[in-house]
Amino acid sequence: MCSVGVSTEDQAREGFSLPEQEKRLRAMCEFKGYEVYKVYEDAGISAKTGNKRPAFDELLQDIKDKKCNTIVVLKLDRLTRSVADWEKILTFLEENDAFLDCANDDINTTNANGKMISRILTPVSQQEIERTSERTKIGLAGAIKVGQPPCP
Repeated sequence: MCSVGVSTEDQAREGFSLPEQEKRLRAMCEFKGYEVYKVYEDAGISAKTGNKRPAFDELLQDIKDKKCNTIVVLKLDRLTRSVADWEKILTFLEENDAFLDCANDDINTTNANGKMISRILTPVSQQEIERTSERTKIGLAGAIKVGQPPCP
């Protein structure tokens, strides 16, 4: 059984709706012979470290309870963009005999190559978050310097 994760971040960045994302993930599950247990959606909540994601927490509990054993997402960064968090998730999956399969990334943690690729791509996602944060701070500092305080 698999669980399907969708996010509004994809909608904004890649231009497709939540129903379209779910449709793509369900098609992947059908192609691979996965039975869809449930769709978990933390709409509008980033996979950034520290964010509370109730649906993701529910997914982890369902994996612990053996209700599902495969997480299906469009991209690895839908789960996390943190190297440390990914290692925790990977350990959790291994401890619970569960897996991750990504539609757009060549990642399937049922094998060593998929795990290796995930460990290569996660730092790239983390660096993207860090660069965005740096640019935002520089932009805010520049706006304040010229007398344009940030809007609340």
